[in-house]
Amino acid sequence: MASNLFFFRNFCYLGGAFHEVGYKASAYQTINCLIRSKMTKKDVKLSKEFKAQATKAIFAICFFVFTYSLILLLTIALTGVCIYAGIALIVLSPSFVSLALGIGLSSMGILVLIFLLKFSTKASKSDYSHLIEIDESQEPKLFNLIRELVQEVGTRFPKKVYLSSEVNAAVFYDSSFWSMFLPTQKSLQIGLGLVNTVSQEELKAILAHEFGHFSQRTMKVGSYVYNVNRVIFNMLYDNESYKNRVHKWGNFSWLISLFVVIAIQINQGIQWVLRQLYDVVNKNYMGLSREMEFHADEIAASITGFLPLKKSLLRMGLADASFNNILDYYNEKIPDNIKSENIYNDQSRVIHFLAELNNYTLTNNLPDVSLEEQSKFDKSKLVIKNQWASHPRIDDRIKRLVQSGYSGDDKTDELANDLFTDILVIQKRLTDNIFKEIHYEGETKAFSSDKFIEAYKREILSKAFSKMYNGYYDYKNPVNFDLGIYDSKMDIPVFSELYSDEKVDLVYSAIALQNDIETLKNIANKTLLIKTFDYDGVRYVNKEAGILTESLKSELETINDRIERNDADIYIYFLHQESIQNRPKVLGQIYSLFFAFDRVFDSKFNIFIQLSNELQFVHTNTPFGEISKNLDKIKQIEEVLKEEINVLLSDDILSAEITQESRDNLNKYSSEQWEYFDGAVYSDDNLNILFKALHNYSFLLSRKYFLMKKTLLAYQAELVEKSLGLSDVAASQVYI
Repeated sequence: MASNLFFFRNFCYLGGAFHEVGYKASAYQTINCLIRSKMTKKDVKLSKEFKAQATKAIFAICFFVFTYSLILLLTIALTGVCIYAGIALIVLSPSFVSLALGIGLSSMGILVLIFLLKFSTKASKSDYSHLIEIDESQEPKLFNLIRELVQEVGTRFPKKVYLSSEVNAAVFYDSSFWSMFLPTQKSLQIGLGLVNTVSQEELKAILAHEFGHFSQRTMKVGSYVYNVNRVIFNMLYDNESYKNRVHKWGNFSWLISLFVVIAIQINQGIQWVLRQLYDVVNKNYMGLSREMEFHADEIAASITGFLPLKKSLLRMGLADASFNNILDYYNEKIPDNIKSENIYNDQSRVIHFLAELNNYTLTNNLPDVSLEEQSKFDKSKLVIKNQWASHPRIDDRIKRLVQSGYSGDDKTDELANDLFTDILVIQKRLTDNIFKEIHYEGETKAFSSDKFIEAYKREILSKAFSKMYNGYYDYKNPVNFDLGIYDSKMDIPVFSELYSDEKVDLVYSAIALQNDIETLKNIANKTLLIKTFDYDGVRYVNKEAGILTESLKSELETINDRIERNDADIYIYFLHQESIQNRPKVLGQIYSLFFAFDRVFDSKFNIFIQLSNELQFVHTNTPFGEISKNLDKIKQIEEVLKEEINVLLSDDILSAEITQESRDNLNKYSSEQWEYFDGAVYSDDNLNILFKALHNYSFLLSRKYFLMKKTLLAYQAELVEKSLGLSDVAASQVYI
């Protein structure tokens, strides 16, 4: 099987924030800001929240150490008692039975003790093969910047500096058992996908944030948490080798196996305790981690001011999405033996293309993304504190930076790429690093950035809708309504009102409400363990989630009614346009066909979901008898799937969409009865045929829905273009 490019997405979000003044400052505030803008890193104090979270995190680790030590001492005592009792049993009544019982009893404590200590024999090795180490002789400009920042922040120079392929920057060090007690020198990792999308001043701000972490003593807490998690993970999940040895030991005698079962039960009790400890340790550390980000942000702002942090942080989502889109594109091209010549040139081209689609302004040839733009379609009023998030939300970081009072000049500077002696050489080297692990069947062909962007644009535009829709249909389908509503005497709606910002706002409000209702349902049924939450600025306790859900359902119903009425007005408007242009009456037919498929889509797609769920057992260790029973259960679903596949294969809408390879695979699957298990082993080849058929079925079903929707919207756009003399039927606003 070909390697997957997703492997290379080791994304670690970097720091950055900004300070924005949206009000008229008082004289006191102005003087205070001027004073604080002269501050240095040494003036950045630890907040009360930081100190409180650090205390909680350290206490949680101490609690884990105490609990684990107590369990270990009790286990040692149990082992001693078991060995003593086992020997005594054998001595008092020598026989084969007493020998087996004595050995089994003695081994019970030993097995539990081994379970508790087996993590210590597990080797932990860091893999840096995806990184490129650089030194000052290779990149003098970059190292001058790093040295300058080290002096300004007042921290130590990195042990090593590495370049990676991703859109990130990070501080890291080898976290071993001894790193919890001995001083560790930190290294710096700089992602070339990040460098490629920021200016030099922005990179300085980002690195200042990372060096802010260098100066934080609480990073040592991370080493403790890492090792705590390593212990917990080993005892919860890394037990295959241990289980095999325990079962072999139990097979010596049924008498010994009795004590093996008891040992396993004790181990399961220990695992339950560890799960509770995991929550305590990690939730508290995540709280500290968020405060460390706030503190590092403030240190960075004290060096560069808020503006570089603001711009880089707000652009980071676009930069990362662009990079990941490119990986997705080339992942699909693996069967065609196509790879990138320079993935960072591709990234730049994609960013500029998306900036153009979204009407972003450019500064230093880089797009400026506003906070308002990012949150434009986020209409959710539900605020839940994510206890498991290692980084704060962007708006929270912005709020803290506003409170910090640091200011700076808006500098027009060079791109960060210019800090490197020969950026193209490094870009191509890291591009090769990304693709070298991929297995290609034939000789590879490298796509130039010109070829890539041409194909990429064509693909994106083929999935997008006309700009005239103002994003109305990007996350919404036409609502099923009565097509007999049109009356030639009724007032014709005004086109400008149909896709106005107000109507688009209705769509995104409905989406947000639906998501909020689902989240509140999970809180009400305790699937989501939340004590309190805020909704529309009001604090609620978890017991009130059910009542709030019912009131939101009523609000959602009202909004959906308004959307349905607007969709009906849209139909009336375009039906009128078709009539006055003396066109054949096809709009009603297109709507009718779309609504008919919309009504059956869920039931058809449910075949894929149901069969996928029923097949989950093939990915786990399952007894032979259960395998045969499970495979018998899916035969009826398979027959329905085959019928639906044959329908899709003969569908005119999909005739140009089905590749010959997909058609052959689907025909092969649907034309025969397949056996997936011979009573002892799976038939991997036959299972692959089944899973390929499932994948192709879900893709073609979704593709047909999209093509029918696009046909409808393209015809409407054509009517408007003819009526209003418009020529711009290009893609709508896209943020991918």
